[in-house]
Amino acid sequence: MVFMLAACGGGNAGGGSTGGTDGGAGGEGNKGSVGVSMPTKSSERWVNDGANMKKEFEALGYSVDLQYAEDVIENQVAQIENMITKGVEVLVIAAIDGESLTDVLQKAADQDIKVIAYDRLIKNSEHVSYYATFDNFKVGVLQASYLEEKLGLKEGKGPFNIELFAGSPDDNNAYFFFDGAMSVLKPYIDSGKLVVKSGQTQMEQVATLRWDGATAQARMDNLLSANYASDTVHAVLSPYDGISIGIISSLKGVGYGTADKPMPVISGQDAELASVKSIIAGEQTSTVFKDTRELAKVAVNMAEAVLQGKEAEVNDTETYDNGVKVVPSFLLEPVSVDKDNYKEVLVDSGYYTEKELN
Repeated sequence: MVFMLAACGGGNAGGGSTGGTDGGAGGEGNKGSVGVSMPTKSSERWVNDGANMKKEFEALGYSVDLQYAEDVIENQVAQIENMITKGVEVLVIAAIDGESLTDVLQKAADQDIKVIAYDRLIKNSEHVSYYATFDNFKVGVLQASYLEEKLGLKEGKGPFNIELFAGSPDDNNAYFFFDGAMSVLKPYIDSGKLVVKSGQTQMEQVATLRWDGATAQARMDNLLSANYASDTVHAVLSPYDGISIGIISSLKGVGYGTADKPMPVISGQDAELASVKSIIAGEQTSTVFKDTRELAKVAVNMAEAVLQGKEAEVNDTETYDNGVKVVPSFLLEPVSVDKDNYKEVLVDSGYYTEKELN
């Protein structure tokens, strides 16, 4: 049996135009080979995801072919086809576009290769055995709840001006993040306690293709010039750290981050190093940490179960309908991180060292 694991994850920034690799297959594993297809190296989290899975699989005796497609769909399809041709025992795919892999997954199925979606759901294919991810709706709830708390909305404070950003429209997770956040924010928008001066409140208006920070920065530039020449933005819903950094650059460009014009409350996701440093410096306000070390273990355990003809452990059999089937899933818990708890969550757990954050 051949097995393929597919990743369809949370926020990831835009990439370049060429494919990438992390050295191809590792040493000859006595259990066979695994193909791991990640979307891009331009986002720190995907580099960590790939490295963590490679480490876990090799510890179990598999050789690993780890490839990065640099956010080019055609690269990813070609890389997966090459893995199938080379006869991998397992394929792990982090999809760039959740709807672009139907044909190549059929080729995998024809070779009896099983597929596990990794952190991003693969759509429109029956050939997805399992899905390893985080509770993506809760990610959005955590982001918005942090804004709610810092603004004092529950205590009746306001009105405050807020602008909304969402992730890439070709990433299924982006909708879960946004819907989770709006479940908290929409009542305040409806009551007038939160004011979106741009009027842009729908997913199609606020989405950020490929999670690209530069795209987000350009949009924030436009929002500020059109709506805030004589007003102040108090909060920004950002779904991902790379987008948050772009938003912060835009805000700093018009004078935010000073005593006279403090930074808005700004959310994020993935606890990327630049954003954790930004949080410590008092610019970005919070992020949502998703421990990819644990996600890698879940995905590898799923792979082992399928290879052994067993049922993998799951904790959700209802949420993730990919258009053809409901994919059995294991959801890990995300954690909100800010200046007050980053040491406990990120340093004490060994995810970062104090030196890395200084």
